[in-house]
Amino acid sequence: MPAHAKTATRAGPSRTDRALSRLCRHDLDGPRYVTYPRVACFGDGLTADAFAAALERSNHGGRPLSLDVQLPFCRQACRFCACHSIASRDNRQAEPYLSRLDREMVLLTRHLATSREVQRLHWGGGAPTFLSLNQMGDLFDRLDARFGLSGSRERDYSIEVDPREADVFTLRHLQALGFNRLSLGVQELDLRVQKAINRIQPRVLTESLVDEADRLGFRSLNLDLIVGLPLQTRASFAETLDQVIAMAPPRLSLYRYSHLPERYRPQQQIRAEDLPSRQTQLMILLDARQRLEADGYVAIGMGQYARPGDSLAIARANGTLRRDPLGYTPHGPADHIGLGVAAVSQLEEVLARNPERLADYEAALDAGRLPTSRGIRLTADDHLRGDAIERLLCGMALDLEALSSAHGVDAEASLADALQRLEPLRRDGLLERHGSRLVATAAGELLIHRLAMAFDAYPPPDA
Repeated sequence: MPAHAKTATRAGPSRTDRALSRLCRHDLDGPRYVTYPRVACFGDGLTADAFAAALERSNHGGRPLSLDVQLPFCRQACRFCACHSIASRDNRQAEPYLSRLDREMVLLTRHLATSREVQRLHWGGGAPTFLSLNQMGDLFDRLDARFGLSGSRERDYSIEVDPREADVFTLRHLQALGFNRLSLGVQELDLRVQKAINRIQPRVLTESLVDEADRLGFRSLNLDLIVGLPLQTRASFAETLDQVIAMAPPRLSLYRYSHLPERYRPQQQIRAEDLPSRQTQLMILLDARQRLEADGYVAIGMGQYARPGDSLAIARANGTLRRDPLGYTPHGPADHIGLGVAAVSQLEEVLARNPERLADYEAALDAGRLPTSRGIRLTADDHLRGDAIERLLCGMALDLEALSSAHGVDAEASLADALQRLEPLRRDGLLERHGSRLVATAAGELLIHRLAMAFDAYPPPDA
């Protein structure tokens, strides 16, 4: 080969560079699709009375319940926060909110058969561990009194834990109440990044809780990390990941940070110029997948990883994995009931949401009505597209023939617009088609939400 040809070859883009360039072309912020339609697409046409009627009709289906309790309090606002949180250092400020949660329970159980099993329970926020041990115990007792919580070994009762606000006594108390799964927020262990996001959290805080959870025998434990934080680099995240893997959590979640300072006030303290580029974020995600899979973790999807023996990995392998407002689940269909500010409920025929503003939530309950503020009645097309999205996110593939059989329609014809939107992604190597099957490639799995967006018939998130 001539010398000049060798030089040109060395100077040209590598195969990895070309693949990364294709990924960057399609790497847009997008929904996590814990519901379809998305919450942003809900309207004000679903009244509290209509939601109550839907709750009563849901009793005839015999499905178990999944309760999601939103506790919007934390001691200190993190700058990356996109939650509806109330920062306070006094947990007594939660008392009026807890009283109204009980009012909401009373109103809900007027329409829900209390004989239905509460298969899943989740406390999120905010930081539920903001509550005192007595407050947590009282809330759990109220939920049990109103709904009749399950004592089954198959129940899935989880809570989000802020390691800065919990200790070994907290975990023992949570286990005694009946929680059997924990999710700990880590985000990043690099001190420079922690200072930039106003969340100083030494590694030892997380390690001590992980060790205690393992000793107590919690069924599973998840650690949350965030990619795209200010001052984060490939090197800083790689070091964080090594330290987290050394803790051996059964589950690990990698979320992408979305910078929306016009919507979330805490984010206004983050300088856009401190954020890693989208290309750097993709490289971090690629590095992380390689590192985690080398250590034996199974990629579930949407940044979720699990050990092979974890129920999520088993369900993924068996083809029984599902997705609902709480994320991935190995459990079958359930009616999902959200309680608290901004909580979302999902029934077979409707989706509903509580007010985002605390004052609006309180006013509805003080007036003696369910705090339903927005919602949507699901159409046959919503069910078809929602099922297509769920199958794609849970299996990284979609069989159009199976989808047609499940819904009694010609899925290829009904989803012609989606298939057309997928073509550019197929040409760029994110997707392959084999007969009636659409299969995400390794690159496509990394951006699986982008493939899912093709099936979304509602206006795009930035419209």
